Amino acid sequence: MIPYKKLVRGNIPNTILASGRTASTRILGNEEYFQELIKKLYEEISEYQESLSVEEIADILEVLYAIIQHQGFTKDYVEEIRMKKRKLKGGFDAQIYLESVSED
Repeated sequence: MIPYKKLVRGNIPNTILASGRTASTRILGNEEYFQELIKKLYEEISEYQESLSVEEIADILEVLYAIIQHQGFTKDYVEEIRMKKRKLKGGFDAQIYLESVSED
């Protein structure tokens, strides 16, 4: 048996069964689920850094959407906050890299 010890998508156990293998799973409690979502976010970001693929971007979004839902927010609310911050501080599309700030 290969230990994985990680949060997986909902259809993964069925995929494993369909391949003729057996999966040992359990349902996480709310606090453990949140902690595993955070770990999964780092995992997906790491995978994106290695591949730079759009599939990994989609995986990052999937985890972020799960975090948003778990924390009781909506995608619309988060988007509203994002747009307010963009209006106030701008976005990252200007490609500005801050080298330093002097204390004159």
